[in-house]
Amino acid sequence: MKLNKQDILKALETITVAGEGTNMVESGAVQNVMTFADEVIVDLKLSTPALHIKKRAEADIIQAITEKVHKDAQVKVNIKVEAPAKPENPNLIKGKPIPGIKNIVAIASGKGGVGKSTVTANIAVTLAKMGFKVGILDADIYGPSIPIMFDVAMERPLSVTVDGKSKMKPIENHGVKVLSIGFFTKPDQAVIWRGPMAAKALNQLIFDAAWGELDFMLLDLPPGTGDIHLSIMQSLPITGAVVVSTPQNVALADARKGVAMFQQESIDVPVLGMVENMAYFTPDELPENKYYIFGKEGARNLAEDLSIPFLGEIPLVQSIREAGDAGRPAALQTATPIEKAYEELTRNVVEETVRRNNNLPPTEAIQITTMAGCSAVKK
Repeated sequence: MKLNKQDILKALETITVAGEGTNMVESGAVQNVMTFADEVIVDLKLSTPALHIKKRAEADIIQAITEKVHKDAQVKVNIKVEAPAKPENPNLIKGKPIPGIKNIVAIASGKGGVGKSTVTANIAVTLAKMGFKVGILDADIYGPSIPIMFDVAMERPLSVTVDGKSKMKPIENHGVKVLSIGFFTKPDQAVIWRGPMAAKALNQLIFDAAWGELDFMLLDLPPGTGDIHLSIMQSLPITGAVVVSTPQNVALADARKGVAMFQQESIDVPVLGMVENMAYFTPDELPENKYYIFGKEGARNLAEDLSIPFLGEIPLVQSIREAGDAGRPAALQTATPIEKAYEELTRNVVEETVRRNNNLPPTEAIQITTMAGCSAVKK
């Protein structure tokens, strides 16, 4: 028995692959046909990996050849799947650096109420006091508090033209540039947005703003691990993350999850270290006393367990809360234990950023379905 290739192709012209408008020969699905005595080998290319379509195509080929060419033909079908490239989605947030911004540091917490925004504000003003150019993006969409802590809650960003494009000009106070969703909502207005809407708003705050030259952009992330975190890391190549926790076990359990999020293989954002906030209580009248209300050294021990740096501890002091409420972060006070604590913490953040930049390649935005001067910090 000798099989003819043209007869086989003619038989295959009677078959249409599911989803295709023409037969499998005209559509180019049939890549090659080889005959050896009574054996036929058909190389087929499909655009879908669906098992039922592959099985149907194979059965149709065998049936067509055995019915129209020769009933004893031995048919073998090799199927290769090559899905067409998906058209680019113009609404997809793409990770890209912001020109002029050297380092983007995300400040996160596993749970709310541990003082993450307070730590962010005080690190920012301390960096500014050290001579760095600093900005804060308040990414806590549902609970923005940075405008209050910088006494700019009633301000509204102006529009400026940069390279022919209209941009938002961040509000500046205490030497720090600030943008927050809080500038665009009323004090008593709740932000009730689903993830995509929140991500779009953040995208505008990030890329439609005239940040200028910054040595550090601090991202005040919402508590937990969710849509906003993924959107931010999808939008920006984060230099590193700082995780804030109190010493108590409940907070530490969530802080562990926060560290794990950044360390996931699909995210892979370096964790610069952990901060222990509200580490101990010191009353004004007894400045030398320390009362470990929430436990002692819990965040320090967790950092050691996770093999990440411990960046410092901040006490629970009434003046820190009062300063934040007044819009003048406590680290601005001079010659105080609070200033010293935040200065040590900030120095450690900068040193870990320098070490990270010297030892690791730049972080890429994820795809989801020392102190001598600014030049010390490289991107």
